[in-house]
Amino acid sequence: MIRLYDTATREKREFRPREGEPIAIYVCGPTVYGRAHIGNARPPVVFDVLRRLLEHRYPEHGVTFARNITDVDDKIIAAAGEEGVEPSVITERFENFYLDDMRALGVRDPDIAPHATAEIGPMVAMIADLVAKGHAYAAEGHVLFDVASDPEYGALSRRDREAMLAGARVEVAPYKRSPGDFVLWKPSPEGMIGWDSPWGRGRPGWHIECSAMIRAHLGETIDIHGGGIDLVFPHHENEAAQSRCAHGGKPLARYWMHNGFVDFGAEKMSKSLGNVVTPGELLSAGHKGEVLRLALLSAHYRSPLPWTEALLAQSKAVLDGLYRRVGEADAGAVDAGVVEALGDDLNTALAIARLGKIEDPSTLKASAGLLGLLGDSADRWFRGGGGEVGDGRIDALVEARTAAKKARDFATADRIRDELAAEGILLEDGPQGTSWRRA
Repeated sequence: MIRLYDTATREKREFRPREGEPIAIYVCGPTVYGRAHIGNARPPVVFDVLRRLLEHRYPEHGVTFARNITDVDDKIIAAAGEEGVEPSVITERFENFYLDDMRALGVRDPDIAPHATAEIGPMVAMIADLVAKGHAYAAEGHVLFDVASDPEYGALSRRDREAMLAGARVEVAPYKRSPGDFVLWKPSPEGMIGWDSPWGRGRPGWHIECSAMIRAHLGETIDIHGGGIDLVFPHHENEAAQSRCAHGGKPLARYWMHNGFVDFGAEKMSKSLGNVVTPGELLSAGHKGEVLRLALLSAHYRSPLPWTEALLAQSKAVLDGLYRRVGEADAGAVDAGVVEALGDDLNTALAIARLGKIEDPSTLKASAGLLGLLGDSADRWFRGGGGEVGDGRIDALVEARTAAKKARDFATADRIRDELAAEGILLEDGPQGTSWRRA
Protein backbone atom coordinates (compact mmCIF):
# COMPACT_ATOMS: atom_id res chain seq x y z
CA MET A 1 0.00 0.00 0.00
CA ILE A 2 1.18 3.53 -0.77
CA ARG A 3 0.02 6.38 1.45
CA LEU A 4 0.80 9.98 0.49
CA TYR A 5 0.34 13.20 2.42
CA ASP A 6 -2.20 15.29 0.55
CA THR A 7 -1.79 19.03 1.10
CA ALA A 8 -5.46 19.62 0.27
CA THR A 9 -6.78 17.35 3.05
CA ARG A 10 -3.80 17.75 5.43
CA GLU A 11 -3.57 13.99 5.96
CA LYS A 12 -2.00 10.85 4.56
CA ARG A 13 -4.28 9.14 2.08
CA GLU A 14 -3.99 5.77 0.43
CA PHE A 15 -3.06 6.20 -3.21
CA ARG A 16 -5.21 4.26 -5.63
CA PRO A 17 -4.72 4.54 -9.41
CA ARG A 18 -7.71 5.16 -11.59
CA GLU A 19 -9.08 2.07 -13.27
CA GLY A 20 -7.36 1.31 -16.56
CA GLU A 21 -5.48 4.61 -16.78
CA PRO A 22 -1.79 5.54 -16.48
CA ILE A 23 -0.84 7.46 -13.37
CA ALA A 24 -0.52 11.12 -14.37
CA ILE A 25 1.98 13.25 -12.42
CA TYR A 26 2.74 16.90 -13.07
CA VAL A 27 5.55 18.72 -11.26
CA CYS A 28 6.14 22.43 -11.69
CA GLY A 29 9.44 22.97 -13.48
CA PRO A 30 11.89 25.87 -13.67
CA THR A 31 11.56 29.40 -14.96
CA VAL A 32 14.72 29.43 -17.05
CA TYR A 33 16.33 32.83 -16.47
CA GLY A 34 19.27 31.70 -14.27
CA ARG A 35 21.01 28.67 -12.78
CA ALA A 36 18.91 26.51 -10.47
CA HIS A 37 20.18 26.29 -6.88
CA ILE A 38 20.37 23.07 -4.88
CA GLY A 39 17.04 23.82 -3.21
CA ASN A 40 15.42 23.93 -6.67
CA ALA A 41 16.74 20.39 -7.19
CA ARG A 42 14.81 18.92 -4.27
CA PRO A 43 11.42 18.62 -6.07
CA PRO A 44 12.90 16.89 -9.16
CA VAL A 45 14.79 14.41 -6.98
CA VAL A 46 11.87 13.75 -4.61
CA PHE A 47 9.31 13.25 -7.34
CA ASP A 48 11.73 11.13 -9.34
CA VAL A 49 11.69 8.71 -6.39
CA LEU A 50 7.88 8.83 -6.33
CA ARG A 51 7.84 8.06 -10.06
CA ARG A 52 10.15 5.05 -9.55
CA LEU A 53 8.05 3.78 -6.65
CA LEU A 54 4.77 4.01 -8.58
CA GLU A 55 6.30 2.31 -11.62
CA HIS A 56 7.48 -0.52 -9.37
CA ARG A 57 4.19 -0.85 -7.49
CA TYR A 58 1.81 -0.42 -10.44
CA PRO A 59 3.58 -1.72 -13.57
CA GLU A 60 0.23 -2.55 -15.15
CA HIS A 61 -0.74 1.13 -15.10
CA GLY A 62 2.51 2.85 -15.92
CA VAL A 63 3.30 6.46 -15.12
CA THR A 64 3.11 9.53 -17.33
CA PHE A 65 5.36 12.17 -15.81
CA ALA A 66 5.23 15.80 -16.95
CA ARG A 67 7.45 18.72 -15.90
CA ASN A 68 7.03 22.08 -17.60
CA ILE A 69 9.49 24.76 -18.68
CA THR A 70 8.43 28.37 -18.14
CA ASP A 71 10.22 30.14 -20.97
CA VAL A 72 8.29 33.41 -21.03
CA ASP A 73 8.39 35.58 -17.90
CA ASP A 74 9.23 39.13 -16.85
CA LYS A 75 12.56 37.97 -15.35
CA ILE A 76 13.48 36.29 -18.62
CA ILE A 77 12.60 39.45 -20.54
CA ALA A 78 14.70 41.52 -18.14
CA ALA A 79 17.69 39.16 -18.44
CA ALA A 80 17.46 39.24 -22.23
CA GLY A 81 17.31 43.03 -22.18
CA GLU A 82 20.45 43.25 -20.03
CA GLU A 83 22.37 41.11 -22.52
CA GLY A 84 20.77 42.62 -25.61
CA VAL A 85 19.63 39.22 -26.92
CA GLU A 86 16.35 37.52 -27.73
CA PRO A 87 14.59 35.82 -24.77
CA SER A 88 15.11 32.44 -26.45
CA VAL A 89 18.88 32.83 -26.05
CA ILE A 90 18.43 33.11 -22.29
CA THR A 91 15.89 30.31 -21.99
CA GLU A 92 17.79 27.79 -24.13
CA ARG A 93 21.00 28.43 -22.21
CA PHE A 94 19.51 27.94 -18.76
CA GLU A 95 17.23 25.08 -19.76
CA ASN A 96 20.31 23.18 -20.94
CA PHE A 97 22.09 23.95 -17.66
CA TYR A 98 19.03 22.76 -15.75
CA LEU A 99 18.74 19.50 -17.66
CA ASP A 100 22.46 18.78 -17.29
CA ASP A 101 22.28 19.44 -13.53
CA MET A 102 19.22 17.26 -12.99
CA ARG A 103 20.67 14.40 -15.04
CA ALA A 104 23.86 14.61 -12.96
CA LEU A 105 21.67 14.09 -9.88
CA GLY A 106 20.12 10.98 -11.43
CA VAL A 107 16.80 12.61 -12.27
CA ARG A 108 15.25 11.01 -15.32
CA ASP A 109 13.87 13.24 -18.05
CA PRO A 110 10.09 13.69 -17.97
CA ASP A 111 7.84 11.89 -20.44
CA ILE A 112 6.34 15.26 -21.35
CA ALA A 113 8.15 18.60 -21.08
CA PRO A 114 5.78 21.30 -22.35
CA HIS A 115 7.22 24.76 -22.95
CA ALA A 116 5.05 27.78 -22.26
CA THR A 117 5.91 29.48 -25.57
CA ALA A 118 4.69 26.40 -27.47
CA GLU A 119 1.38 26.25 -25.57
CA ILE A 120 -0.06 29.74 -26.15
CA GLY A 121 -3.05 28.35 -28.09
CA PRO A 122 -4.28 26.14 -25.20
CA MET A 123 -3.76 29.03 -22.77
CA VAL A 124 -5.79 31.45 -24.87
CA ALA A 125 -8.54 28.83 -25.23
CA MET A 126 -8.69 28.26 -21.47
CA ILE A 127 -8.78 31.97 -20.72
CA ALA A 128 -11.64 32.35 -23.22
CA ASP A 129 -13.52 29.54 -21.42
CA LEU A 130 -13.13 31.34 -18.10
CA VAL A 131 -14.33 34.63 -19.57
CA ALA A 132 -17.35 32.94 -21.14
CA LYS A 133 -18.27 31.27 -17.84
CA GLY A 134 -18.05 34.51 -15.88
CA HIS A 135 -14.89 33.65 -13.96
CA ALA A 136 -12.60 36.12 -15.73
CA TYR A 137 -12.87 39.60 -17.21
CA ALA A 138 -10.95 41.80 -19.63
CA ALA A 139 -9.72 45.23 -18.55
CA GLU A 140 -7.23 47.58 -20.23
CA GLY A 141 -5.55 44.87 -22.28
CA HIS A 142 -5.41 42.49 -19.33
CA VAL A 143 -7.56 39.47 -18.52
CA LEU A 144 -7.95 38.72 -14.83
CA PHE A 145 -9.42 35.85 -12.86
CA ASP A 146 -12.30 36.98 -10.68
CA VAL A 147 -11.47 35.42 -7.31
CA ALA A 148 -14.91 36.30 -5.91
CA SER A 149 -16.52 34.08 -8.56
CA ASP A 150 -15.02 30.92 -7.02
CA PRO A 151 -16.51 30.07 -3.60
CA GLU A 152 -13.82 27.39 -3.08
CA TYR A 153 -10.92 29.77 -3.55
CA GLY A 154 -8.50 29.34 -0.64
CA ALA A 155 -9.38 25.67 -0.01
CA LEU A 156 -5.91 24.36 -0.89
CA SER A 157 -3.87 26.80 1.17
CA ARG A 158 -6.60 27.14 3.84
CA ARG A 159 -6.31 30.89 4.07
CA ASP A 160 -9.14 33.35 4.19
CA ARG A 161 -9.04 36.06 1.56
CA GLU A 162 -7.87 38.85 3.83
CA ALA A 163 -4.97 36.71 5.07
CA MET A 164 -4.09 35.75 1.52
CA LEU A 165 -3.92 39.37 0.46
CA ALA A 166 -1.85 40.30 3.50
CA GLY A 167 0.61 37.47 2.90
CA ALA A 168 1.10 37.90 -0.83
CA ARG A 169 2.65 40.52 -3.02
CA VAL A 170 -0.45 41.49 -4.96
CA GLU A 171 -0.39 44.06 -7.70
CA VAL A 172 -2.74 46.90 -6.88
CA ALA A 173 -4.08 48.20 -10.17
CA PRO A 174 -7.08 50.35 -11.08
CA TYR A 175 -8.30 47.83 -13.65
CA LYS A 176 -8.82 45.11 -11.01
CA ARG A 177 -12.25 44.52 -9.50
CA SER A 178 -10.54 43.20 -6.37
CA PRO A 179 -6.88 43.38 -5.28
CA GLY A 180 -6.73 39.56 -5.11
CA ASP A 181 -7.72 39.03 -8.74
CA PHE A 182 -4.77 37.61 -10.65
CA VAL A 183 -3.56 38.06 -14.21
CA LEU A 184 -4.31 35.47 -16.88
CA TRP A 185 -3.15 37.62 -19.80
CA LYS A 186 -1.11 40.84 -19.87
CA PRO A 187 -0.33 43.24 -22.74
CA SER A 188 3.07 43.28 -24.44
CA PRO A 189 4.27 46.63 -25.73
CA GLU A 190 5.92 46.99 -29.13
CA GLY A 191 9.29 45.28 -29.22
CA MET A 192 8.51 42.87 -26.37
CA ILE A 193 7.76 39.18 -26.85
CA GLY A 194 4.02 38.61 -27.31
CA TRP A 195 1.26 36.83 -29.21
CA ASP A 196 -2.05 37.86 -30.75
CA SER A 197 -5.18 37.12 -28.74
CA PRO A 198 -8.83 38.22 -28.55
CA TRP A 199 -7.72 40.80 -25.95
CA GLY A 200 -4.83 42.23 -27.92
CA ARG A 201 -1.17 41.38 -28.31
CA GLY A 202 0.26 40.08 -25.06
CA ARG A 203 1.62 37.14 -23.09
CA PRO A 204 0.23 34.77 -20.46
CA GLY A 205 0.35 35.17 -16.71
CA TRP A 206 2.33 32.54 -14.83
CA HIS A 207 -0.56 30.64 -13.23
CA ILE A 208 -2.54 29.88 -16.39
CA GLU A 209 0.44 28.13 -18.00
CA CYS A 210 0.33 25.00 -15.86
CA SER A 211 -3.45 24.61 -15.92
CA ALA A 212 -3.57 24.88 -19.70
CA MET A 213 -0.63 22.53 -20.24
CA ILE A 214 -2.08 19.94 -17.87
CA ARG A 215 -5.40 20.02 -19.72
CA ALA A 216 -3.70 19.80 -23.11
CA HIS A 217 -1.38 16.89 -22.27
CA LEU A 218 -2.86 15.00 -19.32
CA GLY A 219 -6.57 15.84 -19.15
CA GLU A 220 -8.78 17.86 -16.84
CA THR A 221 -7.92 15.92 -13.67
CA ILE A 222 -4.53 14.36 -12.94
CA ASP A 223 -3.50 12.01 -10.16
CA ILE A 224 -0.67 13.94 -8.47
CA HIS A 225 0.44 17.56 -8.68
CA GLY A 226 3.75 18.31 -7.02
CA GLY A 227 6.15 21.12 -6.25
CA GLY A 228 7.84 23.06 -3.47
CA ILE A 229 5.85 24.22 -0.47
CA ASP A 230 6.32 27.83 -1.56
CA LEU A 231 4.00 27.09 -4.51
CA VAL A 232 0.95 26.24 -2.39
CA PHE A 233 -0.02 29.91 -2.44
CA PRO A 234 -0.47 31.66 -4.70
CA HIS A 235 0.58 29.46 -7.64
CA HIS A 236 -1.18 26.18 -6.90
CA GLU A 237 -4.15 27.87 -5.26
CA ASN A 238 -4.65 29.85 -8.47
CA GLU A 239 -4.10 26.82 -10.68
CA ALA A 240 -6.68 24.84 -8.72
CA ALA A 241 -9.22 27.67 -8.94
CA GLN A 242 -8.95 28.40 -12.65
CA SER A 243 -9.00 24.71 -13.60
CA ARG A 244 -11.94 23.97 -11.33
CA CYS A 245 -13.90 26.88 -12.77
CA ALA A 246 -13.04 26.02 -16.37
CA HIS A 247 -14.03 22.38 -15.92
CA GLY A 248 -17.38 22.63 -14.17
CA GLY A 249 -16.05 21.96 -10.68
CA LYS A 250 -13.76 19.01 -11.49
CA PRO A 251 -10.59 19.01 -9.35
CA LEU A 252 -7.28 19.68 -11.05
CA ALA A 253 -5.52 16.98 -9.01
CA ARG A 254 -6.54 14.05 -6.84
CA TYR A 255 -3.47 14.49 -4.61
CA TRP A 256 -1.33 17.57 -3.97
CA MET A 257 2.23 17.00 -2.71
CA HIS A 258 4.75 19.62 -1.59
CA ASN A 259 8.33 19.34 -0.39
CA GLY A 260 9.96 21.48 2.29
CA PHE A 261 12.76 24.00 1.83
CA VAL A 262 16.49 23.42 1.66
CA ASP A 263 18.21 25.99 3.84
CA PHE A 264 21.51 27.03 5.33
CA GLY A 265 20.19 26.61 8.86
CA ALA A 266 18.21 29.85 9.21
CA GLU A 267 16.65 30.92 5.93
CA LYS A 268 15.44 29.03 2.88
CA MET A 269 17.70 29.22 -0.14
CA SER A 270 16.58 32.06 -2.37
CA LYS A 271 18.07 33.83 -5.35
CA SER A 272 16.57 37.08 -4.06
CA LEU A 273 18.41 36.65 -0.73
CA GLY A 274 21.63 35.65 -2.45
CA ASN A 275 22.16 32.67 -0.13
CA VAL A 276 22.32 29.94 -2.75
CA VAL A 277 24.68 27.28 -3.97
CA THR A 278 24.05 25.62 -7.32
CA PRO A 279 24.44 21.97 -8.33
CA GLY A 280 26.89 23.19 -10.96
CA GLU A 281 29.09 24.78 -8.29
CA LEU A 282 28.94 21.67 -6.12
CA LEU A 283 29.77 19.38 -9.02
CA SER A 284 32.65 21.63 -10.06
CA ALA A 285 33.96 21.45 -6.48
CA GLY A 286 34.29 17.69 -6.86
CA HIS A 287 31.06 16.44 -5.27
CA LYS A 288 29.48 13.58 -7.19
CA GLY A 289 25.89 13.99 -8.35
CA GLU A 290 24.90 10.83 -6.51
CA VAL A 291 26.18 12.33 -3.26
CA LEU A 292 24.02 15.41 -3.82
CA ARG A 293 21.04 13.18 -4.57
CA LEU A 294 21.48 11.15 -1.40
CA ALA A 295 21.89 14.35 0.63
CA LEU A 296 18.59 15.67 -0.75
CA LEU A 297 16.89 12.38 0.20
CA SER A 298 18.44 12.09 3.65
CA ALA A 299 15.52 13.81 5.40
CA HIS A 300 11.80 13.36 4.89
CA TYR A 301 10.74 15.38 1.87
CA ARG A 302 8.23 17.49 3.82
CA SER A 303 10.80 18.49 6.43
CA PRO A 304 13.26 21.37 6.13
CA LEU A 305 16.71 20.20 5.04
CA PRO A 306 19.73 22.11 6.41
CA TRP A 307 22.49 22.02 3.75
CA THR A 308 25.88 21.57 5.41
CA GLU A 309 29.34 20.21 4.66
CA ALA A 310 28.65 17.58 7.30
CA LEU A 311 25.60 16.41 5.36
CA LEU A 312 27.70 16.02 2.20
CA ALA A 313 30.44 14.17 4.07
CA GLN A 314 27.89 11.83 5.63
CA SER A 315 26.22 11.16 2.28
CA LYS A 316 29.57 10.41 0.67
CA ALA A 317 30.45 8.01 3.49
CA VAL A 318 27.12 6.18 3.25
CA LEU A 319 27.57 5.72 -0.50
CA ASP A 320 31.13 4.49 0.04
CA GLY A 321 29.77 1.69 2.17
CA LEU A 322 26.86 0.83 -0.13
CA TYR A 323 29.08 0.62 -3.20
CA ARG A 324 31.62 -1.48 -1.36
CA ARG A 325 28.94 -3.93 -0.26
CA VAL A 326 27.14 -4.20 -3.58
CA GLY A 327 30.34 -4.95 -5.50
CA GLU A 328 29.69 -6.19 -9.01
CA ALA A 329 26.26 -7.68 -8.23
CA ASP A 330 23.41 -7.48 -10.70
CA ALA A 331 20.04 -6.25 -9.48
CA GLY A 332 17.77 -8.88 -7.98
CA ALA A 333 14.53 -8.64 -6.02
CA VAL A 334 13.60 -5.42 -4.25
CA ASP A 335 13.58 -5.54 -0.45
CA ALA A 336 10.06 -5.35 0.98
CA GLY A 337 11.23 -3.12 3.83
CA VAL A 338 12.48 -0.46 1.43
CA VAL A 339 9.19 -0.55 -0.49
CA GLU A 340 7.26 -0.29 2.77
CA ALA A 341 9.32 2.73 3.90
CA LEU A 342 8.83 4.55 0.61
CA GLY A 343 5.16 3.58 0.60
CA ASP A 344 4.72 5.48 3.86
CA ASP A 345 4.67 8.95 2.30
CA LEU A 346 8.12 8.57 0.71
CA ASN A 347 10.05 8.02 3.93
CA THR A 348 13.42 8.12 2.19
CA ALA A 349 15.36 8.45 5.44
CA LEU A 350 13.92 5.16 6.68
CA ALA A 351 14.47 3.53 3.29
CA ILE A 352 18.15 4.60 3.30
CA ALA A 353 18.58 3.19 6.82
CA ARG A 354 17.01 -0.05 5.60
CA LEU A 355 19.59 -0.29 2.81
CA GLY A 356 22.26 -0.53 5.49
CA LYS A 357 20.69 -3.74 6.81
CA ILE A 358 20.33 -5.61 3.50
CA GLU A 359 22.87 -8.42 3.32
CA ASP A 360 22.30 -9.75 -0.20
CA PRO A 361 24.21 -7.56 -2.73
CA SER A 362 21.72 -8.15 -5.56
CA THR A 363 18.81 -7.16 -3.31
CA LEU A 364 20.76 -4.12 -2.16
CA LYS A 365 21.38 -2.99 -5.72
CA ALA A 366 17.74 -3.41 -6.77
CA SER A 367 16.44 -1.71 -3.62
CA ALA A 368 18.81 1.24 -3.96
CA GLY A 369 17.55 1.60 -7.53
CA LEU A 370 14.15 2.65 -6.19
CA LEU A 371 15.96 5.65 -4.70
CA GLY A 372 17.92 6.23 -7.89
CA LEU A 373 21.18 5.09 -6.24
CA LEU A 374 23.93 2.58 -7.09
CA GLY A 375 23.17 2.87 -10.77
CA ASP A 376 26.48 1.50 -12.01
CA SER A 377 28.51 -0.48 -9.51
CA ALA A 378 31.11 -1.27 -12.20
CA ASP A 379 32.08 2.41 -12.19
CA ARG A 380 32.61 2.74 -8.45
CA TRP A 381 33.97 6.05 -7.20
CA PHE A 382 33.98 5.35 -3.46
CA ARG A 383 36.95 6.02 -1.27
CA GLY A 384 38.99 2.93 -0.44
CA GLY A 385 39.59 2.21 3.22
CA GLY A 386 42.57 0.54 4.82
CA GLY A 387 42.52 -2.14 7.47
CA GLU A 388 39.27 -3.89 8.19
CA VAL A 389 36.64 -3.71 5.43
CA GLY A 390 34.43 -0.73 6.11
CA ASP A 391 36.95 1.21 8.21
CA GLY A 392 37.16 4.04 5.68
CA ARG A 393 33.41 4.52 5.61
CA ILE A 394 33.17 4.50 9.41
CA ASP A 395 36.07 6.94 9.76
CA ALA A 396 34.37 9.27 7.27
CA LEU A 397 31.09 9.10 9.20
CA VAL A 398 32.89 9.86 12.45
CA GLU A 399 34.54 12.85 10.76
CA ALA A 400 31.16 13.98 9.45
CA ARG A 401 29.66 13.73 12.94
CA THR A 402 32.53 15.77 14.40
CA ALA A 403 32.01 18.45 11.74
CA ALA A 404 28.28 18.48 12.45
CA LYS A 405 28.83 18.94 16.20
CA LYS A 406 31.28 21.75 15.52
CA ALA A 407 28.67 23.44 13.36
CA ARG A 408 26.07 22.84 16.12
CA ASP A 409 24.09 20.69 13.68
CA PHE A 410 23.14 18.27 16.43
CA ALA A 411 20.33 16.62 14.45
CA THR A 412 22.84 15.40 11.86
CA ALA A 413 25.34 14.38 14.56
CA ASP A 414 22.70 12.32 16.35
CA ARG A 415 21.53 10.75 13.10
CA ILE A 416 25.08 9.60 12.29
CA ARG A 417 25.56 8.20 15.82
CA ASP A 418 22.27 6.29 15.63
CA GLU A 419 23.06 4.97 12.15
CA LEU A 420 26.41 3.61 13.34
CA ALA A 421 24.86 2.19 16.50
CA ALA A 422 22.38 0.26 14.35
CA GLU A 423 25.38 -1.35 12.66
CA GLY A 424 26.94 -2.27 15.99
CA ILE A 425 29.48 0.58 15.98
CA LEU A 426 29.89 2.36 19.29
CA LEU A 427 31.33 5.88 19.49
CA GLU A 428 33.36 7.14 22.42
CA ASP A 429 33.86 10.90 22.75
CA GLY A 430 36.95 12.01 24.62
CA PRO A 431 39.39 14.92 25.02
CA GLN A 432 41.39 13.72 22.02
CA GLY A 433 38.35 13.36 19.78
CA THR A 434 36.00 10.52 18.94
CA SER A 435 37.02 6.88 18.62
CA TRP A 436 34.90 3.91 17.60
CA ARG A 437 34.72 0.22 18.29
CA ARG A 438 32.51 -2.68 17.34
CA ALA A 439 30.07 -3.81 20.02
